[in-house]
Formats: sequence, C-alpha cells, structure tokens
Amino acid sequence: MAILSSNYSLESTYSLESTYSLDSIGLHTGLIKCPNCGQFHSNAMAPHGHAVWADMPKDTVDLTQDLIKMGVYSSEVVDLAKTLTENQLKVSLSQFFRDSLFERSASRNRLILEQPDLEQPDYELNSSNLVDRLCLEVVQEAGGIQAAFAAAFGDRQGELFENTIKTGKFNRRQFLARVLTVAALIMLTNCQKDNTADLTSDSPNDLAQKLEKNQLKIGFMPVTCATPIIMSQPLGFYEKYGLKVELVKMQNWAQVRDAAIAGELDAYHMIAAMPLAISLGLGSARFPIKLASIENINGNAMTAAIKHKNKVKSAANLKGFTIAIPFIYSMNNLLLRYYLAAGGVNPDRDVKLVVLTPADMVIKLANGEIDAMMCPGPFNQTAVAEKLGFIHILSSEIWPGHPCCCLATGQPWIEENPTTFRALNKAIIDGCNYASQSQHRPEIARAIAAPEYLNQPESLVKAVLTGSFEDGLGNTHNVRDRIDFDPYPWKSFSYWITTQFQRWNLMPSNVDHEAIADEVFLTGLARHLAKKLGQTPPTVILRKEQLKYDQFDPTDPESYLQGQIKKHGF
Repeated sequence: MAILSSNYSLESTYSLESTYSLDSIGLHTGLIKCPNCGQFHSNAMAPHGHAVWADMPKDTVDLTQDLIKMGVYSSEVVDLAKTLTENQLKVSLSQFFRDSLFERSASRNRLILEQPDLEQPDYELNSSNLVDRLCLEVVQEAGGIQAAFAAAFGDRQGELFENTIKTGKFNRRQFLARVLTVAALIMLTNCQKDNTADLTSDSPNDLAQKLEKNQLKIGFMPVTCATPIIMSQPLGFYEKYGLKVELVKMQNWAQVRDAAIAGELDAYHMIAAMPLAISLGLGSARFPIKLASIENINGNAMTAAIKHKNKVKSAANLKGFTIAIPFIYSMNNLLLRYYLAAGGVNPDRDVKLVVLTPADMVIKLANGEIDAMMCPGPFNQTAVAEKLGFIHILSSEIWPGHPCCCLATGQPWIEENPTTFRALNKAIIDGCNYASQSQHRPEIARAIAAPEYLNQPESLVKAVLTGSFEDGLGNTHNVRDRIDFDPYPWKSFSYWITTQFQRWNLMPSNVDHEAIADEVFLTGLARHLAKKLGQTPPTVILRKEQLKYDQFDPTDPESYLQGQIKKHGF
C-alpha cells in the first residue's frame, strides 16, 4: 500500500514539482492524471471498493491528512514533503526578515523577488502574500519576531519548523499539499521523462517515432508578429524537432478563435490576450486555451492618415477619430485604450473604434473611412510607403517589452499529444532565440516575406524586423526593439491584461488575476523547455512592468486598476 521509490532525490523532486502540479491529480477516482501522456494511472492506494471512500473528506488536502494517519503514504514520502516545506520556510524567512528590516510600509507590500533561490519551484512565487502567510505562523510559534529569527537560524531550527508545520494552519496545508504532490511525482517517475529532452540530437526520422503525431496544421495571421511560427518552416526549426507543419493562413482573428474552439487545427498564432479571453468565455463560447510561449514582444504601431500629419502630436489630438483595431480582445485595443485614456480621451466616448483586418485598414485609410490604425507590421510601413499615413507612436513606446502574440493550443489537444506539444513549443522557443539576434533579421525577412507567408515586399518586412524604418514624416529611425522575440510568458503580462479587461468592462469586475494566469499561462513549462535548450530563462513568474505613464505592480493589481480609474476618470 505504501508508495515507495528507490529512484528519487530532493533535487529531482524539485525539478518534477515545477513541471507537475496538484491540478493534474484526481483523487476522485483514485487515479493520478499524467500530464505527459494524458491518461490516468492507478495511484496504488485506492481500494477496489468505492464504499470505503464515501465518507472521506472531499477537500484534497484534508483527505491527504487522513491518508497519512491511515498509513497510506510511506515515511519516505512524508519526510521528503517535510524537507521541501522546511526549505520553503528557510527561503521565505530570509526574505521576511529582510523585508521587515528595510520596508517601512505598515501594509508590508512585499517587493517581487528578482533573484530567488534557483531551486525554488514556481508556486512559491504565485501569491503576493505567500511569504507573509508562511512566516507569520513561524513568528507566532516562536513568540515574536526576534525569537523567530534566533530559532530559525540557530539550533532550534528543526524543532521550530516541525512545530509550525503541525500547528500553523497555512503551513500545515502547504505540507499536506506537498505530500500529495510528492506521492504523485514518485508514482510518475517511470512516465515523467521528457521525451523531447534529446530532440536536438536525434534525426528527424527518429524524432517522428517519438511523437503522438508529427504532421501538424498551424493557423497564423500574415503579420510580422507571427515571425517565429512562420520562419520555423522555411528555416527548419519544425523539422529539427521531428515535425512536418502545414501553415494555414487565416483571414482574421475571429476565424482563429472559432477554429481553435472547434479544434480544426493543431495549434494557433494568437494575440496574447486571446487565450485569456477564450478560456474565460469572453466574446465567445468558453474553451480552455493554453498560452504555451510568447512569439514576440512589441511590434505594433499607430499610424495616422497623412492628412493629419500636422495635427497629431499626442493622444489628445486623436479625439473624434475613427481608429481601427484588429480584434476587441487584443493587445492593440488595450494599449490603444491605455494611451488614449492617459491623454484624456475616453476610448468609448471620444473616438470610434472599429475592428478590421490589417490589410483592410490600409485600404480604408486610403479612402478616408478611418483616421488611424493600431496594427502590426508590416502594414504600418505599407501605409508609409504608399504615402497614405505616418507612424505616430510605436507600441514599444507605450509599454516597452509588452507581449504581443503567442503560440496557443487547446487543452484537449495537449492532453492527447503531450510529447508533440513539447516538441512544437521547443521549436518556437528555439526559433524565438534565433530571431532575437539582430544578425538573423535580414535572413528571416527574406524567408517570411514570401507569397505563401506574408506576401509582402521584403523591404517592408525588413524595415519592421531590423527597426530601421521611415516614419512618413521624412524621418528615418533605428529602433532595434521595434519588434523583438522573447518567448518567456511572464504571468505579470496576464495580470495586466485582466486588469484592463476589467477597466473597459470586457469582463466581470470580480477577478482572481492569479488563478486566471495560472490556468492559461504555461510559464513553468516554457522555462523548463528553454533550459533544455541551454537557454537561461527567468526564474520568477512576476515582475513589475514599466509602462509609459505608470508602473504596474502585479502584487496589487486591484490598486493599480483603481488608481487608473481615479486618475483618468475611466
């Protein structure tokens, strides 16, 4: 009955713990769902008859406590869970004491840890007040902060931590959750191996044998934001990981959304806000979409009609304009609204926003149906080249490093094709790293400008990718990061997006920003795969985001939102 393994260690469990989570464990059937193969395996502890379990606690963590008392879990599992919990307390206490010394704020709004212990798993940074909740119980157990400091880093450390785990409600639940996780991870040792770990060394034919499917259809919009998804075909990144990909050119973002919900294709190029909106059922049926990795950061611009070249100097001058955006649930819309509001322009009252494809934006800019457009490349450069408009502001000036587009897949597809999904995500992460290097941009521009992809003049695509471009006002600019490529899906991106969904009444006001981000953004897996590729991704999931007019602190998204509304009136 006991869950045993002779093939595990503290180090390996940390690695596993960052890949698997309690979300993948289903005790309601006495089974454990494997995130690699998507199937349920026996947890080796459920009796054949269900009646015995009928009166057991329904809460998973409470159930774990009863199972420990019943002797279901081996001492190895319990001891390892205890060690993990104590190590978490050590790191948390170091931060807690440091903050207590240097922070003067009574509310102790903790700064985001920029350099945590590299071995600490993601969930230790998920909650803005997790450190406080963990450590206050230690302080209470010790009888004060000074006593806690002395005991935590002295001879009484083991006793203090053990007592805190026993008596502190929050720490106790942390420990019990770890027992369940460790047990599941040990059970999954034989099937947890990353089947794509050696995908850079095998031949394409060998790789194909390891995948659930190797022929994929991926939908994309023909814009420069899709660079990693597009370039990975002609430059061989898909083939490198055993994949044969057919790229399917989509007509608009609504078509992308509908195809994803219907499961028509395998994966999709989406705007970063779309997986959140679709998963929440905003503007469409609710369907679980996962954001696997970010395709590009920055990359958009606002272009105004040439007739306004002597009039538009700031957001305030856009009042009364008809402005085109590509999709309601898009970064284009949210960044535009942010920019307008900061200039005193109410985007719901003082301008008219219309949804158009980027290609149609250029046509309607030419015939005077719109005054400006907030869109991706190369269509801003198309308007400049045809002397139809001028670039008023780059999106990188509104929010440097903002997420733009992403690789997205449906949750059911991931469960059916976990190894293929990892291979695909690796190809995109690898491609992003290649595209991030300036010397490769001209080559990439040539590759993706082709008729089957963007079908645009190479010179215009190159202008966007290299950041050397004309603005339509007689100026030449060199902005290296006009578009850039960083695949890491910061969860603070998600937090900001959902605050703006709230701000503009695109979703209900009662929002759990953390839960939504955890559900949609596969940050831990993206980090894991990047490390497999020899990259050095961030070790935290949140960061403070510096925008043009303010700083977003993801530890307090509601205060940020209310501050925006109070300052601008909307």
